[in-house]
Amino acid sequence: MKISTKGIYALEIMVDLALCEEDNDGQCLEKIKNIAARRELSEKYLERIISLLKKAGLVASVRGAYGGYFLARSADQISVLDVLCAVEGDLAPVQCLINPEECGLVGGVCPTKGTWSDVWELIKDTVRETTIADIKKLTLVI
Repeated sequence: MKISTKGIYALEIMVDLALCEEDNDGQCLEKIKNIAARRELSEKYLERIISLLKKAGLVASVRGAYGGYFLARSADQISVLDVLCAVEGDLAPVQCLINPEECGLVGGVCPTKGTWSDVWELIKDTVRETTIADIKKLTLVI
């Protein structure tokens, strides 16, 4: 499993929005240009990512001069798995876990599929249990 920059930046956006809430007593509308400036990232690229997060119901927005983006749910109710699935789609380390017919193995018995499945379950458990609030706490300690 390889996480693209899209997944990495999506997590950064979500943590940034969670930190904004911390700084503003839970009330925060953040502009994407501010996140891009703080993270030294492309505003256009972050706009594409945040649209995927919005489509997945993880962020919401308010239009207008005083508008911006905010977390659609509490940071402790948004898992890393939610974020990564929203922007990356399927995250399985090997395609045969998603589409068994794409295995291509002659004879149909794959000696490594069980291992890949175990690895994938461990990864999913970890990212499902880790929330944006957990990452935010680590950020505040650093």
